[in-house]
Amino acid sequence: MISSVSSLEDVRVYPTISKRDLWLEILRKIEPKVQRSQFITWFRDTAILGHEEGTLVVGLPLPMSLNWHLEHYRALTLQTAQELDPTIHQVVYKVDGALKDDPLRTFDLLTAFPEPKRRKLPGKQEVKLAEGIVSKILSPRYSLDNFVVGANNRLAYAACQSVSLQPGGKYNPLFLYGGVGLGKTHLLQATGNAILKQMPRATVVYTTTEDFTNQVIEAISQQRMEQFRKRYRVVDVLIIDDVQFLANKERTQEEFFHTFNTLYEDHKQVIISADRPPQELQLEDRLTSRFERGMIADVSLPDYETRLAILIGKAQEYELFIDMSVLQFIAEHATQNIRELEGILMQAVAQYELEQRVPTVKSIAEIMCKLNKDPHGEEESVGFDLPAKRSATFQDVMEAVSRYYSVSVQDMVGQSRVREILIPRQIAMFLLKKYVRMSHERVGEVFEGRDHTTVMNAVRKIEDKLQSDAQFLREVRSLEKELDFV
Repeated sequence: MISSVSSLEDVRVYPTISKRDLWLEILRKIEPKVQRSQFITWFRDTAILGHEEGTLVVGLPLPMSLNWHLEHYRALTLQTAQELDPTIHQVVYKVDGALKDDPLRTFDLLTAFPEPKRRKLPGKQEVKLAEGIVSKILSPRYSLDNFVVGANNRLAYAACQSVSLQPGGKYNPLFLYGGVGLGKTHLLQATGNAILKQMPRATVVYTTTEDFTNQVIEAISQQRMEQFRKRYRVVDVLIIDDVQFLANKERTQEEFFHTFNTLYEDHKQVIISADRPPQELQLEDRLTSRFERGMIADVSLPDYETRLAILIGKAQEYELFIDMSVLQFIAEHATQNIRELEGILMQAVAQYELEQRVPTVKSIAEIMCKLNKDPHGEEESVGFDLPAKRSATFQDVMEAVSRYYSVSVQDMVGQSRVREILIPRQIAMFLLKKYVRMSHERVGEVFEGRDHTTVMNAVRKIEDKLQSDAQFLREVRSLEKELDFV
């Protein structure tokens, strides 16, 4: 009897559900385990294409998504699928461009997985915290978790972490300084967000020196200075950006000094940023001495490794699958600040979205030259040379197709008939015949001695598919542009 019960358990049948419903259940389990921006980016327009004999075939809408899923999400997807159906023993991927326009197979993730409701904000730029207390909105994009830490900002980051856990403690005030576009604003807002996460009822005010000055001027003109003073002196955390602009504003410095003293004596946290350390600011000595009694940390130029890490994170955020060699090229030559890195990457995003052109080292070099106005006269100051235009070779074509479809050159010239390899192989043959001017016989030779009629059939199939498949046409046009064929 015991053995028969065990046998029944071994052959237990799991309820059959549709492929669409199964994928929705898998997504529901994956969503809490993945950062929201990554979940929306990489699982958009995906679906289960097949589910037979223990194999789950997951469809992806773009070829550049394939490597990312293989590296980052296949194990998680398999584990999650097995929780719902233990008979599943492997997950394979297939690129299906038609998924982008098929709501019957895919899900609108923003609708199916809405963000948790947050407190409504009365305006786009400011939020009213209490009667008379207004703060600039802290962007949810900025968090300490997504701040890239390097040698240039490690102390500043550690100080912000400490303040977020114990506001008003030993690092009060916290003074951050550094040049434009190096991440000070990210740290300021991220620290404010972290404090609110720990203390949801805290009154956290984030403002700029310009806004603070304008409020002082308005209070003076309306003879409401007493109300202004009360407004800032009851907050729990005051975050003020670009304090260097207090220079030569005597009345504003005086009001800020008294506000600072009140908050400091009440053990309320003050966080300040500037472009220089306190002793180099043209401020009253009493203000400078107050700043120097706390924690001072600089945010300097990021090194190569930090720049590369930032680019990897941003590429993922912008939904751009980009070859590592391209990111390394940007990191090596864009050295001024983080905004420069983001600006170049945004140009690459626009290039891909508008032209369906996969970013390459060459296209990024062109972008960087254009951003420096004169692509030829500025080359020396930019720090790189624009690659010279030349005719594409057999190797260029093979490497471009390999990179675009995430298949190896060895597989393309080999004997595999798997569709994921067959299509790139045929495209490579088509490009070599049309643009590199190789004969059918010569193309056949380099593809492990295939007959010339095989090459002719491959070229004809690609030509026919270009006439009937819009997504396929965009893919081939992207490769043609990358190789400077069109």
